[in-house]
Amino acid sequence: MSRARNYFAWQERIVKPALGRRVLEVGCGTGNFTSRILDREAVIAVDIEPACVERLRERFPGRESLRTLVASPEDPAFSELAQYRPDCCVCLNVLEHIEDDAGALRRMADVLPRSGSVVLMVPAFPALYGPIDRNLGHYRRYTTRSLRQLAANSGLSVASLRYMNFIGFFGWWANAHLFRRAAQSAHQIAAFDRWIVPISAHLESLCPPPFGQSLIAVLQKR
Repeated sequence: MSRARNYFAWQERIVKPALGRRVLEVGCGTGNFTSRILDREAVIAVDIEPACVERLRERFPGRESLRTLVASPEDPAFSELAQYRPDCCVCLNVLEHIEDDAGALRRMADVLPRSGSVVLMVPAFPALYGPIDRNLGHYRRYTTRSLRQLAANSGLSVASLRYMNFIGFFGWWANAHLFRRAAQSAHQIAAFDRWIVPISAHLESLCPPPFGQSLIAVLQKR
């Protein structure tokens, strides 16, 4: 099991209630989050990396509700995913990797019916941007204002918008501006997942934080 199992469980508790019954997952990777939504009527899991999609197929063979495809929101053929009748789209820590994020978000909205939803998790605060972001291929970090504007330009309204991981905010800032780290170490990730995530998850369940390392948005198609 992943050393970040606590983080994925936390992510699931926040994101999963916002999902519909027929979920299009954009940027599924090898299925860390996919594994947590297989109770849905249908999951259409897509990624731009063929190796990731193949690994996902190997992990969950024979799942009739699961469809896996190599696809990108930047491809014209992405619109064909509407044939699977998704009622929502979930895109976790992916949009920041796409140069034309506005175009990608519009294409996600286009495959949904009216009142369908797009659930996003993106990194927050441009001031946190540093070497790790660059090496991860992040084009940007977001503000609440920039995300609201992006949604409006894509024909989406903001149903909810909140920060996540306020303790991680300070760690990411230190990595970016004090230590100038180019990557997070396995030890750092494991310590964060074991010691910090349970505390943050508990506190943030009691009161949404005023800031955080990430933003979670539920956007609704108008």
